[in-house]
Amino acid sequence: MIQFDDRGLLAAIVQDADSGRVLMHAYMNKEALKLTLEGPDAWFYSRSRQELWHKGETSGNFLKVVEVEQDCDGDAIVIKVNPVSPACHTGSESCFDSAVLDTALLEADGSSEKLGPGVLQELLDVIKQRATEKPEGSYTVQLLEEGTGRIAQKIVEESGETAIASVSQTKEDVANEMGDMLYHCMVLLASLEMPADMVWEVLAKRRG
Repeated sequence: MIQFDDRGLLAAIVQDADSGRVLMHAYMNKEALKLTLEGPDAWFYSRSRQELWHKGETSGNFLKVVEVEQDCDGDAIVIKVNPVSPACHTGSESCFDSAVLDTALLEADGSSEKLGPGVLQELLDVIKQRATEKPEGSYTVQLLEEGTGRIAQKIVEESGETAIASVSQTKEDVANEMGDMLYHCMVLLASLEMPADMVWEVLAKRRG
């Protein structure tokens, strides 16, 4: 029997059906698992966006389901797939293309789980999806329809609120305001039809 955790989620490991290579790790809720079992594509649940995630819907990197297996405890599954394109949002074949983890990089409390900057790309993918589907009542759609000028104005407003929070409010307030600012920056990229890679490349050059 499948055992979902206290958040209603289930760990899912995606594996290439032909090569056996592990492609990615994600989570599913009951609806995502149901849709995956129905096929033909893999579905997940995005913890950052708190919504169903049809892998490949915006990027074209679909995962065609071949087989789904559960572990002995029923609290994790392996999804064997035929990937249409690279599985990782970075363009790599696998999300596990990085070097072996250095234990010295682990947090002092032993936890290594972080959302990481990849959530920005996920957010941008959702924004692009909203722009295409135009769901009624979507704030993102409203912003895009109001145009680049309005989005730029919102970025100025959110930047100011982030600065104010940093000197007079809590760290949680700073995180919320900065999250709003980054969200509007991603909407601006979508409005300009500008690839995020242009920004990532600039940031990469500033690491030195």
